[in-house]
Amino acid sequence: MTRICMIGTGYVGLVSGACMADFGHQVTCVDILPERIADIENGKMPFYEPGLDLLVAKNMGEGHLHFTTDLKAAMDTSDVVFIAVQTPQSEGSGEADLSYIWEVGKQIGAHLDSYKVIVTKSTVPVGTARKLKKIIAESQPTAVDFDMASNPEFLREGSSIEDFMRPDRVVMGTESERAEKLMRDIYRPLFLLDTPIVHCPRIETAELIKYASNSFLAVKISFINEIATLSDKVGADVSQVAKAMGLDRRIGGKFLHAGLGYGGSCFPKDTHAICHIAQENGETASIVEAAIAVNAGLPGRAIDKARQMLPDFQGKTVALLGLAFKPNTDDIRCAGSRQITQSLLDAGATLRVHDPVAMDGFKKLYPDLTYAKSAYDACEGADLAILITEWNQYRQFDFSHLATIMNAPRFLDCRNVYSQDFVAEFGFEYRSFGRPQLNA
Repeated sequence: MTRICMIGTGYVGLVSGACMADFGHQVTCVDILPERIADIENGKMPFYEPGLDLLVAKNMGEGHLHFTTDLKAAMDTSDVVFIAVQTPQSEGSGEADLSYIWEVGKQIGAHLDSYKVIVTKSTVPVGTARKLKKIIAESQPTAVDFDMASNPEFLREGSSIEDFMRPDRVVMGTESERAEKLMRDIYRPLFLLDTPIVHCPRIETAELIKYASNSFLAVKISFINEIATLSDKVGADVSQVAKAMGLDRRIGGKFLHAGLGYGGSCFPKDTHAICHIAQENGETASIVEAAIAVNAGLPGRAIDKARQMLPDFQGKTVALLGLAFKPNTDDIRCAGSRQITQSLLDAGATLRVHDPVAMDGFKKLYPDLTYAKSAYDACEGADLAILITEWNQYRQFDFSHLATIMNAPRFLDCRNVYSQDFVAEFGFEYRSFGRPQLNA
């Protein structure tokens, strides 16, 4: 059993802390916001993640998971201190904003009175741990030995608990045997699952792995969307192209789904950050820059396809189905729905929208939209329905019913959920990404 202090109760910190507690460790999660701590202790999670409330309640009840605003008290009873605060993208430059990291480093140094391993769990640029070590050392009233480590997270929103409990790999960067042992002790339960442990004797390697992994996946997504654009031009079916590509074991089938591309908190931020890291070191991440450009243009492609069905949006009603950047999350950061919404509003459309969990967050950006109680309610009287997020409940539409409640049977499928011949049976004009039009 390892005693752990987790600084930050955002997505990474809360999920990681709850899962580590479930491993049997003693975990204390720290946040500067008393109201957030109170909400969590009362069962109200600060974001939507399936199963997280139950996991937190279980481990609080068993006495493995605690919450506090007192960093010193949490550190006093810990062997390992994880930093899981936000590192948002800076405006303009694209680099990661590390102001929260540096502030936490100063506080850790001020309270450090015995040996600990300080671990960056947040996604941080290469070299951050080295700089942080200096800040912590300079903030100490009395010099106390400590080690730094990097332990990047690879959690997917909507399936983060499963990702933590059954990961593809665990990456840890440590530069002392003592730190490595403590880190291995934390993840010992995963040894029984034969989870690969990638130990990096240089912390910089571990820091780069996270950016390299996310950037490669972003490139893969943007690549298949370029193939979808080409498929539209030549009359090919990108779904079959992607299936055939994915059967090549050198390529694999994951992240080969054409549509609105990537969004959320990780891929957009990490791709821009790795480009900035390259620039700082006199290099150019040309492939990643191209992936960013392709992804940025995908909501515009959706609008172009919508105009093929509805040339003039002025005075028309459009139903948007799904607002989150992906299913099983309420995250609307960098979601395609935001650009599509703004474009339609600028063109004079009236919007009726629905999402199972993301509407509250969207209301803060667009309070004057009509927020429907169901997908069918959103489509009532619509001249066009646009499927943006592939929630499971949107995969089984009764199109015969949709045809009776919509003003006109037009359906834009931005995630290629449905087959064209199926939707056409109900009299719908249908568009998707990278698949030939019937009778074209």
